Amino acid sequence: MNSAFELPAEANPLTENLLLHALKSAASNDVHQLQTGTKQLQQWETRKGYYPHLQSIFLDKHLPREVRYLAVIQLKNGIDKYWRKAATNAVNKEDREAVRVRLLPSGTREADHQLALQNALVIAKITKFEYPNDWPDEVTTIIELLRASAHPNSPSLQLPRTLLILLQIVKELTSGRTPRIRATVQSLTPEIFRVVAPIYIDKLHSWLSFLQHGGDDEGGALQDIEHSLLALKVIRRLLIAGYEFPNRENDVQSFWTITRDHFGTLLQVAAQGASSLTQDAIVAIQKHLMQLAKYHVEMAQAHPFAFVHMHESLNLVQVYWNLAAEYSKIFASTTYSMKDAGISMDEDPRKTFQERLCLKGLLITRACLKMVFNPAPSIKYKQPQEKEERAQATEIVKSQLLTSDFVKELMETVVTRFFVIRASDLREWEEDPEEWESRQEGEGDSFEFSVRPCAEKLFLDLAINFKDLLVPPLLDVFYAISSPDHDNLGLKDSVYTAIGLAAPVSYQALDFDSFLASTLVPESQKQQPGYNILRRRIAILLAQWISVKISQSSRPAVYSIFRYFLSKEDSLNDGVVRITAARQFKAIADEWEFDASHFLPYASDVLSSLMDLIESVELAETKLALLETVSALVERMGQHISPYADEIVSLLPRLWEQSGEENIMKQAILTILARLVSSMKAESRKYHLMALPIIKGALEPDSETRVYLLEDALDLLANILEQTDQPTPQALLGIVPYLLKVLDLGTDTLRKALEIVESYFLFLPSEMLHDSLRLPLIHSLDSLLGSLKADGNGVLTHLFEVIILQAESIAGERAVEITVTDLLNSYFLPNLLNGLHSSYLAHCTTGPLARESLVDGAIETDYFTMLSRLMIASTRITLTAIEPARSVSNTSKARPSNAAEAPEPFEKTMSWLLEEWFSHFPDIPSLPVRKLHCLALTNLLATTQPFILNRLQDLMTVWTSVIIELRTSDESKDVKSDSLVYDPTLIHSNYTMEDGQSMPEAPEEARRRALEGRDPVHKYNTVEFVAGRLSEVIANVGGIETFREQWLVNVDVEVVRAFGELGVL
Repeated sequence: MNSAFELPAEANPLTENLLLHALKSAASNDVHQLQTGTKQLQQWETRKGYYPHLQSIFLDKHLPREVRYLAVIQLKNGIDKYWRKAATNAVNKEDREAVRVRLLPSGTREADHQLALQNALVIAKITKFEYPNDWPDEVTTIIELLRASAHPNSPSLQLPRTLLILLQIVKELTSGRTPRIRATVQSLTPEIFRVVAPIYIDKLHSWLSFLQHGGDDEGGALQDIEHSLLALKVIRRLLIAGYEFPNRENDVQSFWTITRDHFGTLLQVAAQGASSLTQDAIVAIQKHLMQLAKYHVEMAQAHPFAFVHMHESLNLVQVYWNLAAEYSKIFASTTYSMKDAGISMDEDPRKTFQERLCLKGLLITRACLKMVFNPAPSIKYKQPQEKEERAQATEIVKSQLLTSDFVKELMETVVTRFFVIRASDLREWEEDPEEWESRQEGEGDSFEFSVRPCAEKLFLDLAINFKDLLVPPLLDVFYAISSPDHDNLGLKDSVYTAIGLAAPVSYQALDFDSFLASTLVPESQKQQPGYNILRRRIAILLAQWISVKISQSSRPAVYSIFRYFLSKEDSLNDGVVRITAARQFKAIADEWEFDASHFLPYASDVLSSLMDLIESVELAETKLALLETVSALVERMGQHISPYADEIVSLLPRLWEQSGEENIMKQAILTILARLVSSMKAESRKYHLMALPIIKGALEPDSETRVYLLEDALDLLANILEQTDQPTPQALLGIVPYLLKVLDLGTDTLRKALEIVESYFLFLPSEMLHDSLRLPLIHSLDSLLGSLKADGNGVLTHLFEVIILQAESIAGERAVEITVTDLLNSYFLPNLLNGLHSSYLAHCTTGPLARESLVDGAIETDYFTMLSRLMIASTRITLTAIEPARSVSNTSKARPSNAAEAPEPFEKTMSWLLEEWFSHFPDIPSLPVRKLHCLALTNLLATTQPFILNRLQDLMTVWTSVIIELRTSDESKDVKSDSLVYDPTLIHSNYTMEDGQSMPEAPEEARRRALEGRDPVHKYNTVEFVAGRLSEVIANVGGIETFREQWLVNVDVEVVRAFGELGVL
């Protein structure tokens, strides 16, 4: 058997027996058999008959359970990949039908719950693809099975298994967002609801009667519990997704009333029978209550206006809030002493359920607030009835629910009970401070699943929307307790929490600078038990207020507090305090008005404490958070970070080794290095060689970390190139081949990779123009040409311009000739001309014969810009290459075009090229680019060929337009003025810092300015350039009279007059 699996896939025919052997191997504990079996299954998964055979094995109840389980899992996974008709290697119609016909009969008879669940998932996934077109009777069959299950002689498994299948189908369909799936759900809901609702009601009444009055059939009661819970889960999802306006449906309104009654009844039974009910009965009641609560909350969230119009819905909200308020007493009934931390009601076994029910109360209250003050936007047209319902619902909630008294009660309960720090928190703080701090920080993003974060969201909603009502009493409490002598730490922590959250709405009423000086500074230094609680809260509070209202004069006090909290010398600065301070200091450093010079007196202590803390913490998430704080400081301190850089960098290698598979940690390390290089400027060069192997490792095609680290590695490489001006390290040049492979990826990093290649050409032009690097680069650029959007193509164009300018400056016309030959041989130039020709044809054709352009708008400008650079560098070489380029572009070697198959004469090429160029010229928005094109077109006059002299009118129009644009108002009397002619090398780009020190520009900026100094756009005066070329052509054609009689006579007199008024000649 095993030897068969070693054969190639083609040699292993697919039979049910061989498939069974493969499944047994794949389910084996033997590693070799597992790998062999898994590989064989992968090879068979696209073969005909594979999925029916899998189903047959699953249905064979004599086989081992693990084999059947693996078979149904393989079937389920294959549906995701191959069941869609348009999928590659899609399952054929016969196999789909063979599987489909056995799904429902087998699913209703499967005794093993896990296998039945997997089969139900298979049915649900197939339903998504095949109902109703290919499986029209599926739902009808399921409904018939449900009805038949009421018959006394029906199999006992039929009802629960059919409900399980229906539940998975409803889950799959209601998770869809396409109009087709939504329409399907809405069409199915009424019929399914009318069948399932009676099952739920009947079964719940049956087992509830057993619990309340007793009976002999305990097994039957347990089955009824399972059945009613499954039915309720189905109904809950259907009623939320199946009706657009559920409040208008009588059946839904009736069921809503029933669920309200059931909710109250179950709560009462659970409360009265808590001591007498079995644990299974309590769990059953709790599960039903949670499903009912989910139904109510989801209705309020998905259909908020319909929710208000449901019967007694606002009373239901009040019931939920009362449950939340009742639980808040348990939540807050703790002391604040560390030694009493173990005395808590948190150990109550009902706590988990009570907390979840409380959470539903907070969520449904938030949903009502959102409906009134922040309803979900919709672009759908609203009928008058819907508009009226929305207006009525809003008014009802405002007037009947969100009264002043209720809103105040909400705020008071949230602040005084849900914001408290509990004894269980203090116990976990003491036992595992790092884990507790990390969990507290992470809970903010999961407010729907945790009480305190949800309470914070509710408080913020209240503070924003009831500012005038709530802020004054909140501040009254705040002023009453905000004295250093007030020692109720629990209340202080709660109120400070509220003040921090309410910063955006209370900043005008609270003088935070005075509070900082009079209260927070003294409190941060208090040496009394329990004040570590307040220190943690103060750090969070300062981070919340720093961007709202803390003046520059108060910033030193903030820095001093954080320096104090980060010190490990103070025993009250335990792990939670120090980690919290370190984490929150990122907000301080990231704040817009952060001034590095003001922070300098505290920088050494803060950074040293951060480094020590990073080494001492154990959780990767915590290390990462602290690294982000360091990274923010590195970026915001700029060159001031230099004295501390060695300490930071010395820590990074150890962190890199410790990170193991945690690539997100490696990303943070690369970010710090990139920011250090950028901030330290020339002083960072001592770290360049250390960083290059890391960059190379991230760029290597076979690197496992490439997908995670590529972007950060490119940022670091870009910063190194920007700051380096040392002799070429071979390691820096050795990265280029890997960089060129990044260009071929075509991912989001492409733009950055192109910019880095440009930086290489600025720094190492001779090395980059070597055959070993130039040729693969041009090949990569050709593959990008025509595939980029406008912004990406702009980066490609700029790189092309830099290459041409650098080549010309190094070896003159010879270098240009080599480059143009490469562009021709790599099909770059043919494809460029091909794109321009497609645009020309598109502009020349309309109607049924209209051609589609391969390039348009800004991309066409870029194409002509690249051609302009070649024309200016050497018109002769460029024109010599155009004819063979067009010949190549008309063959199958270049990308397909609308061009003719026969070789195109040179004169015809120049005719359409210039026609398109001149017609596109007015659409060029940038003046420097317009001047560049003008110089290139003017250069063509040197050929004295008819193709350009016949375009003299177009040329004069371009000259007139560009020369007028280049003249500034104060230079209007100077006919030779050109605003773009300047010497960039004379511009001083040193930056003066606030402390008076001069910060030199980056070496790359100097290289760019030197390149600009050689750029014809800034080097050549347009008037002089035009006059010179025009004088040459006049002389070459036989003098002014001949020129006038042969060529100028074809130009409109108004065009000649306008050009003559410029005084060029």
